[in-house]
Amino acid sequence: MSGYKNDRRNTGWDEPKPTLETSSIKFTPEPNTSSINPELFNSIALNTAKTLAATGREQNKSTQIRRFYDELLMWEAKVTQNPEKFGEYLPFIRMLNAKAAYAEGRKHVDNNFTAFMQHCLQQVTDDKTLRTFKLFFEAMLGFYKLKKKD
Repeated sequence: MSGYKNDRRNTGWDEPKPTLETSSIKFTPEPNTSSINPELFNSIALNTAKTLAATGREQNKSTQIRRFYDELLMWEAKVTQNPEKFGEYLPFIRMLNAKAAYAEGRKHVDNNFTAFMQHCLQQVTDDKTLRTFKLFFEAMLGFYKLKKKD
């Protein structure tokens, strides 16, 4: 106790962080259908944003997450211009995993964000899944900005 009335300093040590549930994040069509889950860009993106936002003030800042999104946009634009080069670009797209791990090691993002990137990048196998990942990340970022108060 600090002796101050209404001391609101919360370190966050006493509250466990939620763990990101990635099983519902799927970029391929549902079985027996030709379309992705209609909730992917809505409730699934919202739940992902809520989990990523439930961190301390110093991790998962929107500017840090935006850097990953911006790089994903760059790769998606390159693939859109030259779809035949997707295989050539894929190793560099997947290198976002290493960049996320590095950012986690520097405590800029948490393990939930790294798990999010790993799960999503693992599903990127062609230009369509890359575009779906980009759109999902965009939807998640929209909800994230609402949930995380930097």
